[in-house]
Amino acid sequence: MRQVWLLRHAKSSWDDPDLPDEDRPLAPRGVRDAATMASYLSSVDTPLLVLCSAGLRARQTLAAVLPSLGAPLEVTVEPELYTFDSSVLVEQLRRLDDGVASVMLVGHNPALEELARWLSADGELLARLETKFPTAALATIDLPDAPWSSLSEGVGTLSRFVVPKDLANRARPV
Repeated sequence: MRQVWLLRHAKSSWDDPDLPDEDRPLAPRGVRDAATMASYLSSVDTPLLVLCSAGLRARQTLAAVLPSLGAPLEVTVEPELYTFDSSVLVEQLRRLDDGVASVMLVGHNPALEELARWLSADGELLARLETKFPTAALATIDLPDAPWSSLSEGVGTLSRFVVPKDLANRARPV
């Protein structure tokens, strides 16, 4: 089995309206949500390869969660992943070496949500993801053990969809 992990960057700041979109940093809430997601990631198996958008908010999100990922095979910032087009992400996945069993993409919406929906034929969580893929959310799609180059629509199952708000609610005493 192969896995694709999709981590949307945490909430970004709009404090400086003149700042180019690619240079927007995380907002204080984004810093908190990225830390929440990092805590969650330290408790699960993690991907072997991490590919991150060159956007500052994506790189800052990656920096927050990276210590929780253990020892990925490789971590790369890819300028072409600064995209809002899911077809760019599909092509990136299709170019992966078949020795890579799991990959995390850290990037942007709507590309990540569209990719998750495109890959996933089923999974109890799919309806929830289709409602909203919020900032700092993580989706994991299980795929058949086939060459990455053969990746096609509807071949996967959405096995995980985690949002920081759920994690924060779980941590509060009842």
